[in-house]
Formats: sequence, C-alpha cells, structure tokens
Amino acid sequence: MTYRGRAISSADAQHIRELIARRPDLSRRALSRELCMEWGWTQANGQPRDMVCRGLLLALHRAGHIALPPPRLIPPNPLARRGRPAPAAIAAQPYRGDLSGLLPLDIRQVRRTPAEPLFNGAIEAHHYLKYVQPVGEHLKFMAFSGGRPVACFAWSSAPRHLGPRDRFIGWSAAARRRNIRFVAYNTRFLVLPWIEAPNLASHLLGRMARLLAAEWDKAYGHPVYFAETFVDPARHTGACYRAANWIYLGQTTGRGKDDQTHRQNRTRKDALGYPLSRDFRERLKEE
Repeated sequence: MTYRGRAISSADAQHIRELIARRPDLSRRALSRELCMEWGWTQANGQPRDMVCRGLLLALHRAGHIALPPPRLIPPNPLARRGRPAPAAIAAQPYRGDLSGLLPLDIRQVRRTPAEPLFNGAIEAHHYLKYVQPVGEHLKFMAFSGGRPVACFAWSSAPRHLGPRDRFIGWSAAARRRNIRFVAYNTRFLVLPWIEAPNLASHLLGRMARLLAAEWDKAYGHPVYFAETFVDPARHTGACYRAANWIYLGQTTGRGKDDQTHRQNRTRKDALGYPLSRDFRERLKEE
C-alpha cells in the first residue's frame, strides 16, 4: 500500500509487528514516534512526522496487517468542535479612487498574531467560500493602508495531484512526492468589498509574489518556488491574476481530491500558476 506518498511493503508491516512485540509498554503515540526515528521519517523542519505515522499505523491496524495496543487516552479533538470565526470587527471605510490613494500598502503575515482573528472573520464574512481552517503548512497575510485593512491572502500546502500543474512543471512522480512542499496554493484572496481601486488586486498579487518565499522560509525552514490557485470561471475571469502575469495552466477535472468514482462531481476550475524563481523547474524536478 501507499500512504501519504510512502510505499509500505509487507516487510515494513512485519517490522512494525516486531516493534510492537518488542515494546509492549509503548502507547500508540510512543510507537509512532519510535517508528519515525527508526525510519528517519521527518518533516522538512526535522521534526518527526508523528501525526502522519499515527494515521499509517491506524490504517494498517484497521486493514488487519498489525494489531495496535488499545488506546490509553482519547483526547478531545478541538477541530471537531471548531466554531465559525466571529464576525470581523472592521469598520467599513469606503474608498473609491486611484491606487495611488491607498499607497503605501503594508502587507503583514498575521498567522499566530493578534490580527489572525480579524483575518479569519473577514474571510468568513466577505469571501463567498467562507473560512475553512487549513491543515499542514499555511500562512495568512493582510494588506493595510494607513492602518486600515484592505485585503487578505490565505496560502496553504499544494494539492498532491494536479494534472495541469504537473504537466507544466514536467516533474516525475518521485520528484513531485519529494518537492510538493515547495509549491504554495493560494486558497483565498479577498479585497474588502468597500475598497474599489483599479489595478489594486494585480498590484497586491505582485507584491505577494515577492514576499511569499521568504515568509515561508521564515515559518517552515524552506522556501517555495511556485505558486498556484484555482479560479471558478462561472464566477470570475481571473483577470487580476493574468494582469499580474500568472500563467493559465489548464482546467481541473472537477473530481476533487477525495474522488473515488472518477466522475466529475463539482465545477471545473481554471488552474493558474506563477513561478517564484527563475530556476523553479530545475529545483522542482530534482529527485
């Protein structure tokens, strides 16, 4: 079987069975950490892939390949009871005019800062997709003009499989598994609805492209070399992305990441990408 990009053989399952027999005192959590150490299974920042390993152990247990010890503790899951973000406490200050009237714009990374609830509430209140809590590596940015919020960007880990992007990069399956962490996915882009200025959106996208790699490196210990996003052509043209020199890559299949039927079950989206370094292909194709 393959789990989160790692091939698991019958020899691996036997190794896990021997580990469980050798260390019957270990809890499920301790077993996963021990296995990460033995396999050298770590994240890009050097930390063990503990959560992923626990998911693997549970999948093997449910499939009957191993027998895990009974769980000792079932902690509460805050994600299962996560409420919707509170409405953004942003006083609407309408602006309609030239971009120059908003300059200079200050773009700040706000994840894990006092401004994060403001970001979450703004997306929940004013973005048609609402707020969804990201998983994995992700960053949140807000743009301010004279201290007044103007726009929000959300970025997260890229989907593992995306045909138009994969063909554009030209990487192998092995290179994609190894280097997918170097691709960032723009999940939300919001200009607050009372702000109207020609070229503002493309200007912000250009500024964001120059900031993103360094901010990602600061947060996660590695840069990103390519950015991507989806645009729903039934709602938007993607003109601001194209004006900021983003490249049309093709359309999605409309099946979603958890598809089991190989049939379209949602709107097909336009996939767009933006290289963040000149040698992005060489870096991403490296095996």
